[in-house]
Amino acid sequence: MTVSPIVVAILLVAYLLGSLSGSLLLGRLRGVDVRTLGSGNAGGTNAFRTQGARFALGVVVIDIGKGVLAAWLALRFAPAWAYPAAALAVVGHVWPVWHGFRGGKGAATAVGGLLVLWPWALLPLLLAWLLVLLSSGYVGLATVVAAAVLPAWGAWQGMSSPQAVFAAGLALFIAFTHRANLVRVWRGQESRFEKARLLHRWRMRA
Repeated sequence: MTVSPIVVAILLVAYLLGSLSGSLLLGRLRGVDVRTLGSGNAGGTNAFRTQGARFALGVVVIDIGKGVLAAWLALRFAPAWAYPAAALAVVGHVWPVWHGFRGGKGAATAVGGLLVLWPWALLPLLLAWLLVLLSSGYVGLATVVAAAVLPAWGAWQGMSSPQAVFAAGLALFIAFTHRANLVRVWRGQESRFEKARLLHRWRMRA
């Protein structure tokens, strides 16, 4: 299959957009590199833990926004390549060319792509994420489980082939980028977001 110059350009732009890390861009304004703090990750969770809620909100807006923009551009100029473009934005977030190929874990940028390409899929993902987070307090585990729900929910809904490839690839990729979190959960060494464990506290009081 011949790939046109516009497709190549869209895919390249998607990766370059993904490489714009919200935490690192905002961190420069504050004079910090979040990769040297906390877990060493350039994602929203580490930004929240080390820099606070307002900073983390800005990070999440940027990281979701670049996924939205990459998917929208692809849908506008090369619709058959929209899911690959969204995937490349996620890859760019994890291995950003602008930041020494050390970025985040890809979840927020994936959410941005899904907002444009598959918005109804976000509801079951959000419900799964909240259920795991509110019961366990593990943000990373909640993210992995939410991503794993996507191909299962898509199969039940009768997803298209591009959606199936994207869903399966995203679930595996998110598990890969969170592999250290999963190992720490297994060993009982993962940090919990204790304030989020509402279901756990409710069970303890019941």
